[in-house]
Amino acid sequence: MPEVRQADAKILRSMVLSVASGKGGTGKTTIATSLALAVGNVQFLDCDVEEPNAHLFIKVRWERSEIVSTPVPEVDESKCDYCGKCAEICAYNSLAVLKDRVLVFPHLCHGCGGCALLCPQRAIREVDREIGKVDRGRVGEMQFIQGKMNVGEVMAPPLVRAVKRNIAEKKDIIIDAPPGTSCPVIESVRGSDYCLLVTEPTPFGLNDLGLAVEAVRKLDIPFGVVINRANLGDNKVEEYCKNEKIDILMRIPFDRSIAVSYSRGIPLVDAKPAYRNHLRQMFTSIKKSIHED
Repeated sequence: MPEVRQADAKILRSMVLSVASGKGGTGKTTIATSLALAVGNVQFLDCDVEEPNAHLFIKVRWERSEIVSTPVPEVDESKCDYCGKCAEICAYNSLAVLKDRVLVFPHLCHGCGGCALLCPQRAIREVDREIGKVDRGRVGEMQFIQGKMNVGEVMAPPLVRAVKRNIAEKKDIIIDAPPGTSCPVIESVRGSDYCLLVTEPTPFGLNDLGLAVEAVRKLDIPFGVVINRANLGDNKVEEYCKNEKIDILMRIPFDRSIAVSYSRGIPLVDAKPAYRNHLRQMFTSIKKSIHED
């Protein structure tokens, strides 16, 4: 990877970089948090709202929180004639109309508002239902924002969108996406200038990397790969990336001291300071590459 001079970095506009992984446990949050600490003056968004843990490695001074709600239908049965139109148009089966009552399943509702809009009797209105919160804090020059779902909630995308509404226009953004390739991941990486895929050299790592690659290609997001624990397992991830013409931006060998530090909440760049410069150079090279395309 070519080294970019500091003077070159200053002329580049801000970038949204998401860090994802097809598989959990590959080291995605390790890379995302250390990348943010290495670069410094960024906005960090923890979009793994079902179990945010970046704050364990970035010691945040919390400043404020806000409740996040989603609209769900409430039926006024004094007006309802049980025509069934609301249940008919609901694609998610969040309403069931019986002979003498309407059942609402709020956890299935996607908040589209169609039932309230199309109810002939105007018997439905939308009410807010709390699903979680967004916390904001700071670490030096870094702005830190995370979402946290309430226990028992099943739909993360509305909370991910609430986190991303805080994206600053003139700051570099690092997004720590959830593991996997489901809806919360797609919502997290959507709109990114670049996606960093963290994987491991194992059969599971290769399988899930393939799924992640397919997802970011469908979203038309440029991407590259970081291989964590690169000296373990086999070389099939390397072969896959070569065959698919995917850039491998960094290889991090297995090091027991890194794992021990991780278990104590010590980020990679503090456990192994040499990685601070490597990560900073990788970030700047990515930033330059997306502006050259």
